Amino acid sequence: MNQSAVRIGIVTVSDRASRGEYEDLGGPAIHAELERILATPWEPVARLVPDEQPLVEATLRELCDDAGCCLVVTTGGTGPAPRDITPEATAAVCDKLLDGFGEQMRAVSLKFVPTAILSRQIAGVRGRSLIINLPGKPSAIRDCLEAVFPAVPYCIDLIEGPYLESRPGTIDAFRPKHAKRPEEQ
Repeated sequence: MNQSAVRIGIVTVSDRASRGEYEDLGGPAIHAELERILATPWEPVARLVPDEQPLVEATLRELCDDAGCCLVVTTGGTGPAPRDITPEATAAVCDKLLDGFGEQMRAVSLKFVPTAILSRQIAGVRGRSLIINLPGKPSAIRDCLEAVFPAVPYCIDLIEGPYLESRPGTIDAFRPKHAKRPEEQ
């Protein structure tokens, strides 16, 4: 592990992918998007788990509390089906929910598909980690991550996590004018 690299958790929640019945496309899509966006050196900590709420909760706690991930991004399990439990697992482990993330992701997704109103993705904070639920489809992952990422670095600043920077020409991370880089504090 690169000692200076920021750790980011990537969790795919899928019964079928966890059983090897089909290839996980969501986790690799998140990885590719973060590679494209982040200028900050980072290290992925990937997990693939079935739609079992206690297991998803344990995975989120492990990535936040033990693995030191400042950001944990999930894919899958956000719909209305009986086994879709990712938002419930996320809410159960978070100290604070950040409703604006889900609202923004649904607003952006509605521009592409009317079924976006069925999506239940949420985001929240656990300690010094931000957890964001994304949908499972790779194109929706990109749309949603692009929609909320401008707020992610400053959110991580506010919860006393590492300073994240985006690559020029990708997504401009928003920070208020009074926000200072760690070396300026």
